[in-house]
Amino acid sequence: MRFPGRRKHKHYFPVHERDPLLHHAGLDTPEVKIHIVGVDQTLVDIDARVEDELLERYQLPKGGSTVIPNDRALALYDELFQGGQINYEFAGGTVGNTLHNYSLLADDAAILLGVMSDPIRFGTSGYRYLSSTSSRVNLDHLQPVDGPIGRCFALITPDGERSFAISAGKMNELRAESVPASVFTNAGALVISAYLMRASSGEPMPDATRRAVALAREHGVPVVLTLGTRFVIAERPDFWRSFIEEHVDIVAMNEEEAEALTGIADPLLACERTLDFADLVLCTAGPIGLYLAGYTDDQVKRETRYALLPGAIPEFNRYEFSRPMFRDACQRPVKVFAHIAPYHGGPERITSANGAGDAALSALLHDISANRYHRARVPASAKHVREFLTYSSMSQVCRYANRVSYEVLVQSAPRLTRGLPEREDGLDDEKYWAM
Repeated sequence: MRFPGRRKHKHYFPVHERDPLLHHAGLDTPEVKIHIVGVDQTLVDIDARVEDELLERYQLPKGGSTVIPNDRALALYDELFQGGQINYEFAGGTVGNTLHNYSLLADDAAILLGVMSDPIRFGTSGYRYLSSTSSRVNLDHLQPVDGPIGRCFALITPDGERSFAISAGKMNELRAESVPASVFTNAGALVISAYLMRASSGEPMPDATRRAVALAREHGVPVVLTLGTRFVIAERPDFWRSFIEEHVDIVAMNEEEAEALTGIADPLLACERTLDFADLVLCTAGPIGLYLAGYTDDQVKRETRYALLPGAIPEFNRYEFSRPMFRDACQRPVKVFAHIAPYHGGPERITSANGAGDAALSALLHDISANRYHRARVPASAKHVREFLTYSSMSQVCRYANRVSYEVLVQSAPRLTRGLPEREDGLDDEKYWAM
């Protein structure tokens, strides 16, 4: 994709050469490295096909996310393994997935904060986590723990519904002092999930998360919250609305989580309501596609060249060619929305939707970090006449996020296993990237 970050192939902005205009003026262009920071519960995803009867025996609510003790997790794993029901075991965690995908897309660094078993033995969850995480994800800051990391069973019933059983292990033992301030220098964003604030009494993960958020604020780094599952949000929606309003800039969610947060079933209206708490909202809505909602200044809003779309908000995509901004940076803030239907109508067959939302978020993060990189390299560029959040228009971000999400839907693993094609067939590059 043609973003101004590190790329293996020819890209839009030559990062390894000095800007020709600045060079002509006798000025050196400073070298800048932008990375993404994430805090996560380090765990391994175990994907399995099961019958409803198994969920009942293990007292797992269908479509829910349940924490189970280690002994029950061991019994569940043994039954799935002996029955040949396991499709794969892969490094997981919503933030870990997002950082891995970001590193593949941007060909650049991300820093993961969490815990890791010490020592690591062959075949254990810790070994599987490390072996299936991109080498561009910096794991040097993981806190060692004496015990296993988490395991998340994604149990898929014949009707396609996903139910999660989580064995926590030591995944919530990250201490606040293990979150270093240095990793937030030149960071493009901090990514956290709602799961991090749900640890059991006495576990330090919530305090570590709060410290990470505070450090991100001190360094002017946008805070991104991914909501996890609807059950986590439905437990205390008032808390999450207050938390987002006080600490979060960008919210990523699906339509069920959006309804749990706002009480509104329509994803477009739920996005609009979420803008009362946050500056930018990404909402994936299954077969409907995905929405992006944010703010821009009235003076720099841009009308779409595409057809105006009907919806709960008539012609809601009128200004989808705008670039989003922080609400406080707007003199006259205007709410803007964009939408895109599933790429190619969606895959003919979806093995698992696990990780599709994380993939969409990684594309948005790539665009945000590209914007911060370009602003640091060429601050006088016309791209930065205002303090925009993204490098591309909201419409273009939707297209990118949609394409990346599709790549996860057509495979079994919740993480990208390869990058994207450099260009799409039949696509006019100049028009595609000029937005």
